[in-house]
Amino acid sequence: MNFNIHRLTASRLHLPEDISVRSRLRALDLMAVWTWGIKGVLSLMIVTLLAALTGGVLRILLDMWQLADHHTEVVLRQVIIDMLILLAIVEVFKTTATYFSEGRVKVTFIVDTILVVMLTEVISQWFKGGDWPAFAALGGILLILGIVRVMVIQWSPTHAKQSAYSYMAHAKEGDRT
Repeated sequence: MNFNIHRLTASRLHLPEDISVRSRLRALDLMAVWTWGIKGVLSLMIVTLLAALTGGVLRILLDMWQLADHHTEVVLRQVIIDMLILLAIVEVFKTTATYFSEGRVKVTFIVDTILVVMLTEVISQWFKGGDWPAFAALGGILLILGIVRVMVIQWSPTHAKQSAYSYMAHAKEGDRT
């Protein structure tokens, strides 16, 4: 078999033959390298998250088989906690996919992820019969995160743009009458 292997040469890169390594590095587009690297890492992260979700669903299905041997309440508590953890992984997946497609992280997705994780912790503490100071601390954190979530939606840059556009549309309608 005859393989045609193309080498990266100065002529293929449209660089003069006598250019130095330092000059080649200066001509390198670091943003393109950064974008390529981030896309590669995010692709691996998405595959890892999908594998974790699949494994988590399989684990929940296996936990359901324990209904025959253990009390229903104990098994269903564990299933609820496992499902909430999977929902947190879904939120991380949404954040990763949004960064992959839009190139930015939405704060609402991060707050949603933290809210799901904290809610899982509250339910876990409740099932364990946790003490009231721990419930109060977790409840306070959930309240603050809820307020932050509302604030993020209220003063979102996209919300402000939509408000400005709707204001301008109404102003133009008023000029016509």
